[in-house]
Amino acid sequence: MRGHWAFYRRPFASVTEMDRQMIDRWNSVIGSDDEVWYLGDFAIRQRPDRVASLVKALHGRKHLITGNNDDAAVKGCDGWESIQAYAEVSVDGMHLVLCHYPFRTWRNMSKGWVNLHGHSHGRLEAAAASV
Repeated sequence: MRGHWAFYRRPFASVTEMDRQMIDRWNSVIGSDDEVWYLGDFAIRQRPDRVASLVKALHGRKHLITGNNDDAAVKGCDGWESIQAYAEVSVDGMHLVLCHYPFRTWRNMSKGWVNLHGHSHGRLEAAAASV
């Protein structure tokens, strides 16, 4: 494969196959009433109608934490329950700080709050423990 698609080295024969598998995998574990916080970069350079069809195909009540690649087509999609750059939520007693970008420090981290993020693509080096 050549061009933009080859750059990402995805293990799929086509974008259509990739989308179908990702939607099927998502829907196999997410129910229609489940709440989902998507941590950014939902779709890169896609038409608004394509973004809307992808969001609609996915189960759940979806919230978008915006990423650096989420353009007007993604942010303008009416399939999101909410859209913001940052959120603090509690799930089963666990406090979460949600942002597309990783933090070295965050509010209440010393009280057990957890930062969930995207963006680093598995390349973020671990921070040295502070004393």
